Amino acid sequence: MVLSGHEIIARLGKDIVIDPFDESSVNPNSYNLRLHDELMVYEEVQLDMRRPNRVRRIPIPAKGLVLQPNQLYLGRTIERTETHNLVPMIEGRSSVGRLGLFVHVTAGFGDVGFRGFWTLEMFAIQPVRIYPGVPICQIFYHEIQGDISEYASAKYQNNHDIQPSLLFTELNPNGERDPQLHFPFGFERPG
Repeated sequence: MVLSGHEIIARLGKDIVIDPFDESSVNPNSYNLRLHDELMVYEEVQLDMRRPNRVRRIPIPAKGLVLQPNQLYLGRTIERTETHNLVPMIEGRSSVGRLGLFVHVTAGFGDVGFRGFWTLEMFAIQPVRIYPGVPICQIFYHEIQGDISEYASAKYQNNHDIQPSLLFTELNPNGERDPQLHFPFGFERPG
């Protein structure tokens, strides 16, 4: 069952934290999240799942930034969310989708207990100008049945920034960490 906008408001401060919160962003069954003022792109031509890939940051100026096709852009929401006893999910807004902009390539599904900013995997079908602070996606909440184990992974939990893929932390043989792996500036080795 998906929560209504009224129920989202009723559960604020209990099962749901949205910071900052603005009641005008509440929809009939979701809440609009806004785009932060910075993007991240991979510098590698060929990405490697077993290694950290180099990234660079791109500021989004007030006058906007044109996203180009065939380039993955990682962004994040302005809002930090925290969810308990519910499954959070994000989807692009229909008005954004009608411009040919995908806001998440595959990772719109959240886990019970997730705390942090949402990393957005943005991909444009054709050149499109984006702006900081624009309502870019919406979060909605499903009720869950059965015993709950909250998300506790050190990989993405309590993030403070855009998160590139950390899949490489899972793919080393025998679960060992490769001491030769370097972490992009601003990222710490997961525990």
